[in-house]
Amino acid sequence: MSLSVLRAMPEVRVVGFSHRESTRRKARQQGVASEVAETLAAAVEQADLVILATPIRTFEGYFAQMSPLLKAGAIVTDVGSTKALVHHWASKRLKKDVHFVGSHPIAGSEKQGLDYARDDLLIGARCILTHTAKTNTAAFKAIRTFWQTLGCKVEQMSPAAHDRTLGMVSHLPHLSAAALVNANRLEDLYSAGKGFMDSSRVASGPANIWVDIFLTNRKACVQGIDKLIAQLERFRSAIDTDDERRLEKLLEQARQKRQRLIEYKLKKKELF
Repeated sequence: MSLSVLRAMPEVRVVGFSHRESTRRKARQQGVASEVAETLAAAVEQADLVILATPIRTFEGYFAQMSPLLKAGAIVTDVGSTKALVHHWASKRLKKDVHFVGSHPIAGSEKQGLDYARDDLLIGARCILTHTAKTNTAAFKAIRTFWQTLGCKVEQMSPAAHDRTLGMVSHLPHLSAAALVNANRLEDLYSAGKGFMDSSRVASGPANIWVDIFLTNRKACVQGIDKLIAQLERFRSAIDTDDERRLEKLLEQARQKRQRLIEYKLKKKELF
């Protein structure tokens, strides 16, 4: 993301920080920021905007560490995939003259790390901003402008609506892909074709990142699993009872619903 800022806002000074010395060294070598700070304090104490891009369950600790360091009026946002707990932590840990706005740019792939950084990653991507009744209006507008400048299509949701929706369309697919892979013997997987590879792609995502996502969106994930199990039971029953008509109906329902999804995404220019 820092490369996107450097591309779209060349006048902005981008300061990066990682708690790992090896990551800081690599970031300097690759030029992913204007400066890479040695300490968290050096990175944030003069910042107008701080963006957290660490595993979600580290956020509360970073909020607490940053709070006394941030100047009045600073804005903090994040790029995490869950939001309700993050807003709660920000409200509890950040001082009152620092403003938090939740951000979730939906871009990238199952790969992570500096080696996969790109300056065009956010062009045309959706970015969901989350807000509560306590969200500062000026800060929200500033963050909206920020993501739009990077090329994102911005929409807004409440933290609860975000977690419920993304739990179904992002978190549940990852759980399903992981379960699909684990349901197979490795020897059988070697015979898999493109369909299986497409269906299971997201299972290649980093385990530690997804553990954080699932455990910070427990309710939505469990509800999603229950809904998926119910659908699988319908398929199981139709197959087990040789109910061809019901089986075809279930498959056709899915086909038509996905076709409408494709048409919508094409209309929104989210598929090419």
